[in-house]
Amino acid sequence: MSEQTSRVTDGSCIISEEVIATIASQAAMEVPGVVSMAQRPLNIRGVKGGATRSVGVVSNPNETVLDVYLNIAVTAHIPTLAEQVQQAVKSAVQSMTGSPVTKINIHVVNAMEEPQTTEQEA
Repeated sequence: MSEQTSRVTDGSCIISEEVIATIASQAAMEVPGVVSMAQRPLNIRGVKGGATRSVGVVSNPNETVLDVYLNIAVTAHIPTLAEQVQQAVKSAVQSMTGSPVTKINIHVVNAMEEPQTTEQEA
């Protein structure tokens, strides 16, 4: 697992890929039309911990590439939703880590009904 390192005046700041994945997941879930995060496929060549996470991260000091796996609403317009998720994730990761995000790949795993919320009448 690689980690992202930033220099500060008194030392360095190391941001793990797990933290970047968590930031990306939270940002994606805030986009209307995203029902849930999906499991990414297992990478047979490089079996690593966290293979069941919904966001794959490849980072170095100059760039960050993300693979985001989503379950979306049946009614969602996929190209529009994918663009909104890319913008939300890029903004969140760049603002919290300070590292440029160069690529965000969106993988739609499943289209499903959104959970129904019941409103109680008073």
